[in-house]
Amino acid sequence: MRRLTGLLGLIALTFGLSSPALAATINHIGPEGDEVQVLVGVPAGVDVDLDGVAASIGGQDVAARAVLASDTTDLVRTTVLAIDVSNSMAGARIEAAARAAQVYLDTVPSDLRIGIVTYARDVTRALEPTTDRAAARAVIDGLELQRQTALYDGIIEAVAMAGDDGARSVLVLSDGRDTTDTELAAPLAAITDARVHVDVVTLEFTGRGAAPLRDLAAAGGGAVIDADSNNLERTFTAEAESLGRQVLVTAAVPSGVGEQAEVTVLLPAAGGDLRVTAFGQVRPAVDAEPPAPPPVAGTGGFAWPAVSATWMYAGVGALGVGMLGLLIAVMVGSRPQPASVEDRIGAYAVAGGGAGATEHVAFGDQARGAATKMLNRNKGLEAKVNARLVAAGSAMKPAEWILMHGGIAIGAAFVGFLLGGGSFLWLIVFLAIGALVPWVWLGLKRSRRLNKFQAALADTLQMIAGGLQAGLSITQAIDAVVKEGNEPISGEFKRVLIENRLGVPLEAAMDDVAARMQSKDFAWVVMAIRIQREVGGNLAELLLTVAGTLREREYLRRQVKTLSAEGRLSAWVLGGLPPLFLVYLTLTQWEYVNVLFTDIRGIVMLVGGSLWLAIGAFWMSKLVKVEV
Repeated sequence: MRRLTGLLGLIALTFGLSSPALAATINHIGPEGDEVQVLVGVPAGVDVDLDGVAASIGGQDVAARAVLASDTTDLVRTTVLAIDVSNSMAGARIEAAARAAQVYLDTVPSDLRIGIVTYARDVTRALEPTTDRAAARAVIDGLELQRQTALYDGIIEAVAMAGDDGARSVLVLSDGRDTTDTELAAPLAAITDARVHVDVVTLEFTGRGAAPLRDLAAAGGGAVIDADSNNLERTFTAEAESLGRQVLVTAAVPSGVGEQAEVTVLLPAAGGDLRVTAFGQVRPAVDAEPPAPPPVAGTGGFAWPAVSATWMYAGVGALGVGMLGLLIAVMVGSRPQPASVEDRIGAYAVAGGGAGATEHVAFGDQARGAATKMLNRNKGLEAKVNARLVAAGSAMKPAEWILMHGGIAIGAAFVGFLLGGGSFLWLIVFLAIGALVPWVWLGLKRSRRLNKFQAALADTLQMIAGGLQAGLSITQAIDAVVKEGNEPISGEFKRVLIENRLGVPLEAAMDDVAARMQSKDFAWVVMAIRIQREVGGNLAELLLTVAGTLREREYLRRQVKTLSAEGRLSAWVLGGLPPLFLVYLTLTQWEYVNVLFTDIRGIVMLVGGSLWLAIGAFWMSKLVKVEV
């Protein structure tokens, strides 16, 4: 019930207007002791009689007092500027944005805390919220442009910077759509959860591409303001002046009213009274505190009861089984089927519907969502995992792989803890094994797939050349390869055809295959096709010549691999035997090897031996590795 009322309160706070013509809004409702503070935005040109303000809470009239928000320190007000610094802002746009921001700093009330977030390829907290206008001007003067536009990540960071206290708002300046992999649902959820007021100023950017910006502004109870380089200063000035007209109304919460209630404020004005209503939090939330454990005599506090080793191992084993069960439920559970348009609209509403809207989301989906959010904060890790999965031919998503990888590592750690009789050393060793083995296995699968692609490349080019000689077009010849070839050739060339049908040039799609498969040979093939298309010639004959060259290179590569097999095997044995034998002795004969870890001489010997072993392994790997 509390979640439902909270959702209703957010809707009322977003759309609570007394009259569209007067456009008065409630920008903030927050409890302060036994009173509630209401921040009301007053339209331009309206003169309000602050002495005649009246209010009602939960349908009960209450005494209220009102002051201009800029004349009091009773309420902390924070605004974060989220400024687009992508390369598309170069020239007159960034100059106009800098001038407008400087005018904004000159116009806003002195008590307003200003924070600045810039976003392009990277999102930067350029200035934490402060009343130091000189620091803010210095940040504006030092804006530097970058590639890409991480709009959604910038808004998420701005919402986080706004904090949790007082009246908070975000003013976004954007001239284009988001160019990252972050979904629109992420900033919508951040705005909804934080209940931050959001206004968006679009700089010469309208049309269908601006629809997400309207959704973001609507989620924050704000508006989208279209501007260009000529009127951007006026737009920012109007935004700053609106903050100077805000009125802070304080009223006592009557007894019998719960944590949330409907709040109505009446502001007398010369041209007609302003009445605005919203639903919000009027009392501090009270969380039930668990009873404190009884202190044990002589200890001064709580003492844990003694647990036998049998029960401890049983508990650890049960926890391990539970973790493995969770892993199975997340990874091998039924995957969602393709949703209809109605289902996708419903899912979108769930993503942005505020508290209580995600109650029926499957636990596996929640786990994958948490992993996705973690990867969104580390794009480098996500890109690395995704590239490895794609090269290995896996259909898993990075978030699913992270969950499976983490589950295997944790499960291995519990198995090691049980096998070691409660030894944390065994736990750490098995945790390392569980973390390393899946990544190595994925790398081996990737290498095997890349090698299969390389080995079949010459025959594939000969098949395409045969199709061209039979009168087929290049795309028809590739389609024949897809139908008659084996993985990974058929899968990669099928992706080429799909991308080409979606508008990607054929050479660009094939370049992507060369990058995914890390094949220099195929990159040369694409280069040859591109040159042939530009200057003309017999493409079938060219491909046959290239196929012959690749076949000879593959023969030479296999011969070198055969001749160096003994050296590579020796490198693996000599490099892997000492550490594996040390691990075995550590787990089985700890008394025999503990001097290596407890005596300074043993530690020096261990470090020195590890260093020389690493140098030897590196040197042997270089000796047996021959580039062809």
